[in-house]
Amino acid sequence: MSALRAILADNRAGRPRGIPSICSAHPMVLEACIDQALADGAPLLMEATCNQVNQDGGYTGMRAADFRSFVTALATARGLSVDRLILGGDHLGPNPWRQLPADAAMAKAEALVRSYAAAGFGKLHLDASMACAGDPDPLPAELIAARATRLCRAAEDEAPGRALYVIGTEVPVPGGAHETIGQLAVTRTEDLAATIDVHRAAFGAAGLERVWPQVVAVVVQPGVEFGSAQVIDFVPERARELAAWIEGVDGLVFEAHSTDYQTEAALRALVAQHSAILKVGPGLTFALREALFALAAIEKEWLPAAERSQLREALETAMLADAGHWQGHYQGTADEQRFARAFSLSDRARYYWPVPPVAAAVDRLLANLTRRPPPLPLLSQYLPRQHGAIRAGRLTADPRALVRAHVGEVAATYARACAPGAN
Repeated sequence: MSALRAILADNRAGRPRGIPSICSAHPMVLEACIDQALADGAPLLMEATCNQVNQDGGYTGMRAADFRSFVTALATARGLSVDRLILGGDHLGPNPWRQLPADAAMAKAEALVRSYAAAGFGKLHLDASMACAGDPDPLPAELIAARATRLCRAAEDEAPGRALYVIGTEVPVPGGAHETIGQLAVTRTEDLAATIDVHRAAFGAAGLERVWPQVVAVVVQPGVEFGSAQVIDFVPERARELAAWIEGVDGLVFEAHSTDYQTEAALRALVAQHSAILKVGPGLTFALREALFALAAIEKEWLPAAERSQLREALETAMLADAGHWQGHYQGTADEQRFARAFSLSDRARYYWPVPPVAAAVDRLLANLTRRPPPLPLLSQYLPRQHGAIRAGRLTADPRALVRAHVGEVAATYARACAPGAN
């Protein structure tokens, strides 16, 4: 974890350096981010959420050790040393089991954190902010901190002194915002102070004073968010007081969630104001979806109907058959929901790529365009930047390479924003 500590220390010292936190389990997304790490020589932070990866399998079917094996295999296959990988756990807490009474949910959460620590995850966001069955809602700050401390103890019991911790919860629950977003309130400095104080006190009361220096970041709301069809852009002036305040607290920086779709200038400004860790997930899978839809449009123009993958149709069928991942997020008429299923910035489609008929359609699409590579005019029409890279000799027309290159544009934006002096 020395590489991550060095980045955070540089940021604390006023050098505008940060690190993207890649929150995805899609192999082509992760491959694109691995390629970016190879290009810029930086460490690569990859994170799994409590809903995505847990001891029950999560929605990916993976446990923490499985996710580690999955990521390290991808990195090794593409030539990235596993020494440059940092694994993180996001929103680790009772959220997947919040329908249970608190004692039962917290027992599951402690087992979750132990599994992440045992698998060598080195950066753990402790999030016990959600109410469980029978809890008051919202939870008192002291109870949130006490539960976060229980989670920290579970990790320390499993792997003493190994992990760095993130506290704080002023963000939507895992999965993102559920509705149209109005004006966001930036975290007040007095609330930030209270969050830090109550957690520090809880660590002390639990006999974990020695662990407090491993707490390196706090989650706040600097004024960034996105919904189904809108982005709240970062306005540095609104968060300037917050940034100045954290400079008076030894050892802490901010972790910014929901930074997806921010401009490069906004991301750079976030880093400059001590958001040294920039979470990104749906922004990457949205780019994946864009690339796959573009390839499907090329396929429609290029191949006979009987040979086509019917990717768009397979995805829509899967989303209608199991509405649980999108129905609470997409409001409006039937036509508005249909549009959102395909094009929403919330990108709830990301949950459906592993569904067997959808995965089979993707495989057929890629196989079709490997067998009959897309011609330059169609690449110019549907993937113009990749067309330009092919013309310049930097890219081939291999469909997987085209997808990675399109997703890689997002990864490169974050890499530049996090690198001092990058152009």
